[in-house]
Amino acid sequence: MDRRIRFFIFTLCFLFFGILCFSGSVWAEDLKSLAKTLAELKVATDTVWVMVAGFLVFFMHAGFAMLESGLCRAKNAVAILYKNLGVVAVSSIAFWVIGFAFMFGDGNSIVGSNGFFLSGVDNSPAIDPNYKGVFSSLGWTGVPLYAKFFFQLVFAATAATIVSGCVAERIKFSSFMIFSFLLVAIVYPIQGHWIWGGGWLSGMGFLDFAGSTVVHSVGGWAGLAGIIVLGPRIGKYTSEGKLSPMPGHNLPLVTLGGFILWLGWFGFNPGSTMAADADAIARIAVTTNLAAATGVITSSIASRAMFGKADLSMSVNGALAGLVAITAPCANVTPMGAVIIGAIAGFIVCIAVPFFDKIKIDDPVGAVSVHLVCGIFGTLALGLFAAPSIDSGVVGLFYGGGTSLLFKQFIGIVAVGLFTFILSLVLWNIVKAMLGVRVSEEDEVAGIDISEHGMTAYTD
Repeated sequence: MDRRIRFFIFTLCFLFFGILCFSGSVWAEDLKSLAKTLAELKVATDTVWVMVAGFLVFFMHAGFAMLESGLCRAKNAVAILYKNLGVVAVSSIAFWVIGFAFMFGDGNSIVGSNGFFLSGVDNSPAIDPNYKGVFSSLGWTGVPLYAKFFFQLVFAATAATIVSGCVAERIKFSSFMIFSFLLVAIVYPIQGHWIWGGGWLSGMGFLDFAGSTVVHSVGGWAGLAGIIVLGPRIGKYTSEGKLSPMPGHNLPLVTLGGFILWLGWFGFNPGSTMAADADAIARIAVTTNLAAATGVITSSIASRAMFGKADLSMSVNGALAGLVAITAPCANVTPMGAVIIGAIAGFIVCIAVPFFDKIKIDDPVGAVSVHLVCGIFGTLALGLFAAPSIDSGVVGLFYGGGTSLLFKQFIGIVAVGLFTFILSLVLWNIVKAMLGVRVSEEDEVAGIDISEHGMTAYTD
């Protein structure tokens, strides 16, 4: 072959490989840039979803305000609305100052000891793998620290709001605010650390996806302690010990509140994925809705059988009972499992409400029956109905998983119950000794809207 032709071919090959190498380098940089962009897009998408879910949970406080005020008497409506407003504000400060650190800060198996006032860097590898933060228990989600904080804050405030209904119509506003601060700063986050903060119950294998125990049972236990310290409302029980009904004044508000809470639960449960996982979000929304629906149906049937008429207020609580019960197992059960769980919860609440009245536990809105009793049931239901088809590695007793998980769930329920109830009882009594917790008999009979706040809900 002619030397010039060989040289020409060699030159072409050299240029070709040079271009190929250069292009490969460019392509590699482009691929790195694309990967970085996709990672940032995922963080942004996850963050938007978590914040929207948090906003839905925040709006649940409007539902609680409507439900509780409607189930109580008109003369106390302002006091109940004010407590629901104030508890969100107090909880926000308490969780920022100390609660978030106790719950999610790195520490030991009992309590976190880092991150007070939301100090310390985030440690999510999806944001920066080189960060060494102080909130390791939340490292599994890639959203920014502020998003993690806000989402967990609205859960903490929910636990305190549950207490509001338990102690309605006879508690001093200032005393309730002080207890709410202590609950969100100390009681709620310590047990929360055990379960969601990498503590000892989590290490044991106890599961609670969205808070049947962490949020609802804790609110119920704290509320039960408050009821015991306060005692029943004047006139609730006769001198012979018989029940004297005190019906709520506004069932439209009760129903509106129930619907708002049902809507908010689509942030509460699916939002606990803390990531825009399309399949998980949709599946959890379906299980959540089905449990609420069957809770309404069975409570309607049960109330008709027990009381002779289908009771609207009982059925609103039936929906909430189903929602509370499905909160722990919502990510681990099939739609059929959710239907069964909600149906049982709707029946349970119809049994629990008259039972607590019978033993003179005066709970004006049925919060103990809904949040404590059905929270316990829902936590146990995870150990019964967790399905292998979900592919989470968790299998309940009814699917051949044995009693191991169910036993762990029982241990967690007992541990959290004892801790929350005893400590809450102590804190309530401390507040009682310092400020008193109950309004005067005269003010209670007249209605605490005027004595506590100088106004009425219905001026005409």
